[in-house]
Amino acid sequence: MAEITDADLEAAKRRWAEERAERPAPSAVRFDRDSERIVVEFTNGAAFLVPARALEGLQKATPDDIADVELLGETGLHWERLDVDYTIQGLMAGIFGSRAFLEAQRRGGQSRSPAKIAASRVNGAKGGRPKKMG
Repeated sequence: MAEITDADLEAAKRRWAEERAERPAPSAVRFDRDSERIVVEFTNGAAFLVPARALEGLQKATPDDIADVELLGETGLHWERLDVDYTIQGLMAGIFGSRAFLEAQRRGGQSRSPAKIAASRVNGAKGGRPKKMG
């Protein structure tokens, strides 16, 4: 096994810094109260937005608690008061919580309660789902 010299180590650090400079990194995070979205800003001017209430652990949090978000290095978001953490990569991939939470969210609109079935039949007899107003 070859020994790593100080020169090798310095060269590796230089290569890492050059590669790192080419990739956008998160530079800031904030909660936009008007849209209720978490906004992650990047060094290249891009931004990523995610609806705060869609995240497990934030559904019932106060706006002040949600606004108390901070970057964890370049990889994550952290809410100290809520004891909630997310990776930015995971959020960008649409992972907004645990597998059980995501499955419950998915099933929510598929509920087949007797009340929902009856309402669906009434709406169908009237020509379908009412149009949204406004």
